[in-house]
Amino acid sequence: GQSILEMSRTGYVFEERCMWHEPGVINGSEWMEPTEFWENSHTKRRIHNLLSVSGLVEQLVPIKARVASEQEVTRFHTQRYHDQIQHDSLRNGGDGGELAPFSRGGYGIACLSAGGVLAATEAVLEGKVENAYCLVRPPGHHAEADRGRGFCIFNNVAIAALHARTLGHAAQRIAIVDYDVHHGNGTQEAFWNDPDCLFISLHQDCNYPQDSGLYTEIGGENAIGSTINVPLPPGSGTGCYAYAFQRIVIPALERFKPDMIFVSSGFDASYADPLASMMLSSEAFRDMATQLVSAARRLCQGRIVFAHEGGYSKDYVPFCGLAVIEALSGLRSPVEDDNLCEVNLWGYQSLQAHQAALINKVADYHHLPFVSSDSVDTDKAIEQSVQELQVAQQMQALLESITDPERRKVV
Repeated sequence: GQSILEMSRTGYVFEERCMWHEPGVINGSEWMEPTEFWENSHTKRRIHNLLSVSGLVEQLVPIKARVASEQEVTRFHTQRYHDQIQHDSLRNGGDGGELAPFSRGGYGIACLSAGGVLAATEAVLEGKVENAYCLVRPPGHHAEADRGRGFCIFNNVAIAALHARTLGHAAQRIAIVDYDVHHGNGTQEAFWNDPDCLFISLHQDCNYPQDSGLYTEIGGENAIGSTINVPLPPGSGTGCYAYAFQRIVIPALERFKPDMIFVSSGFDASYADPLASMMLSSEAFRDMATQLVSAARRLCQGRIVFAHEGGYSKDYVPFCGLAVIEALSGLRSPVEDDNLCEVNLWGYQSLQAHQAALINKVADYHHLPFVSSDSVDTDKAIEQSVQELQVAQQMQALLESITDPERRKVV
């Protein structure tokens, strides 16, 4: 990449007021002390702090967020739901539906979060920047038309994608890639019956919501095949995600030929996240972002907007966010991720046989062509994973052959 002294054409949205979204505390149960809510300002503010101390933020193009209007919000959300959030916000706050709490003033902050992605969309389509990262909160991809879910009040990406179509820049065919570890159920709902929107979600199988994101969910009657769900097994690492991009994400984008790409950028598939069981490093997120930026340049004049979603490790999310924004801008900061030496040595980081089987199944279900890649040696990875499985089975058989007292000594 370029040196950090060069200016990029990457836009950046960050508003202090978004950090004031206050979902309260987790009351837990009678057996557990209350603690801070999972989705809080710390991870996002720490990304911004790292961008600042690294010097990278000075090379980005600042984009001022605006407040999304009622008309813009209700392009997707029902009037009744919009009015409920607005009403509760004037009092002491409430809950948008399921695990989507907010405090007094939360409506304005949620509109600012959505408006940040709207402003970035406008800047990209008007050619003021090539691409953009929106470090906004509350997140959005779980929010459905008539209720909030999973920490999300308004669906930022859905609202922005619908807005893009109104701007007269020939952005009618929209692709949305969601690599947040939880299924983007709200975004799927928004475009379920829309053949001009391709929605791809890579998520941990049956994490949240537990009743959505099956690979058989492929779109409504008028848009069959426009929704691609990739429910990855818990424990998926770098090799699995790289193969999913090679086998599904990039071929699907190439076939669809979008006019613009949105990315729901959640970092909860990292190895350190408390709300999931995946094993990605900051370099894995960098690689996904690099491939998406490259695809945007081939397919839609580089027009791509990343909207921040989840990611709950205060210690590790900042490195992931920095890596993605470096990939967007083509710049490298002097920051080094000291955690890489640990996460790269975790077992089963390579593509495993059962992971490849699931990804191939989804790709075949959507009739996607097989594209070879130097980044993933599928045969070698599967052979290695089979060997690892055989070793594990041999160890299990050995343990089962030993009596209980002897087993305790071995374990």
